[in-house]
Amino acid sequence: MKRTELSRRRFVGQLAAAGVFSIVPRHVLGRGQTPPSEKLNVACIGCGGMGGNDVRNMESQNIVALCDVDARRAAETFKRHAKTPKFKDFRRMLDKMDKQIDAVTVTTPDHIHFPAAMHAIRLGKHVFVQKPMAHGVGEVRQLTEAARKAKVATQMGIQGHAGQGWRIIKEWVDDGAIGAVRQVHCWTNKPVWPQGIGRPKDTPKVPDGLDWEMWLGPSPKRPYHPAYLPFTWRGWWDFGSCALGDMGCHVINTPFSVLELGNPVSVEAYSTKVNDETGPLASTIYYEFGARGKKPPVRVTWFDGGIMPPWPVGLEITRRRGDNEGVVFIGETGKIICTCYGGGPRIFPESKMLAYKRPPKTIPRSIGHYREWIAACKGGKPAGANFEHSGPLTELVQLGNVAIRAGRRFNNNGLYARIEWDAKNLKIPNAPKVEKYLHKTYRKY
Repeated sequence: MKRTELSRRRFVGQLAAAGVFSIVPRHVLGRGQTPPSEKLNVACIGCGGMGGNDVRNMESQNIVALCDVDARRAAETFKRHAKTPKFKDFRRMLDKMDKQIDAVTVTTPDHIHFPAAMHAIRLGKHVFVQKPMAHGVGEVRQLTEAARKAKVATQMGIQGHAGQGWRIIKEWVDDGAIGAVRQVHCWTNKPVWPQGIGRPKDTPKVPDGLDWEMWLGPSPKRPYHPAYLPFTWRGWWDFGSCALGDMGCHVINTPFSVLELGNPVSVEAYSTKVNDETGPLASTIYYEFGARGKKPPVRVTWFDGGIMPPWPVGLEITRRRGDNEGVVFIGETGKIICTCYGGGPRIFPESKMLAYKRPPKTIPRSIGHYREWIAACKGGKPAGANFEHSGPLTELVQLGNVAIRAGRRFNNNGLYARIEWDAKNLKIPNAPKVEKYLHKTYRKY
């Protein structure tokens, strides 16, 4: 029998499968590698709200540094980790504690995702970034390529991808349960924060404990106002990605994963009025995808702001209430409905669901959204929502916002635009002037 040499990643993966993590010392893996038997040294950027949740999910490891620009929002986390070094500037934290940090979580408003994650990746740190990966399509691509080159473990915060929902739906669709799928409808009730508004004119005092300059970060300077935070930043173009960017990475991930969508051919957007400050009150976006191997072309339609898809014939009235977010797959011989993260999938009509003989489980199940990433950081297999998956997903989501911002008036109340997409070259062939929305300009601060 010929003897072959195992790569470190494969070696560790086999040990993980065998349940013998505890016997691997650091020196076996080489300098700079964290063996599965040891805890990661994790630094967390963003510690209030969702950031606090991400910190808690890292507490099985060593929390070695915390960073937040708002001491009030981060107070609970700071108190729980009273002896841990604390910072307001993630750049200073990463540079000062470089040798002590293995991995970094980034749980901030969207405009900080790219600079924080890129800084960490350039220092060779594993990175967990909340959705969307970055504020601009171009920045998403840069992060994907940088992480690939640095060979770091990555994960985007779409916890639903670790669930069974999309896996079950994919097994059903691949089994032919509803025939070929050529249409998908996705929806959300968001925004539930103000959009379609202009910049406030008053300039109230900055609250104690908030470093406004650091909160702004690389975005254009403007006076503090409570209209921007702690939650409502999502609706402002300078800070958030509006309803689509907020929920699209969650909801669209289900058809993206089930149908192996890849890059869209074109994106067509209808929306209410848009200004340079905030997103629209509501929008409908059509993503067109070409054939993928034996899979036929498909149109994925996004609805937000209270606009709902037309309910397919055969969907029982008891199911029409649905969820605030959801997905309907429309196949040639049937349909599947599920909630935001692919949860509770059902074929309808119900008689078809009851008659269906479910196929065996062929897609490996997850060990958990955070545990996947921690294991990947220690040399295990890549996390499910790693940047190779989440990068293209976030690009297509943010392309919808590009189309919205490119919209031209088509009646007294709304805008319309259609853009063609050259994913390889990050170009919009039919509307080159719109390419300015693919990237962000980052202010030095």
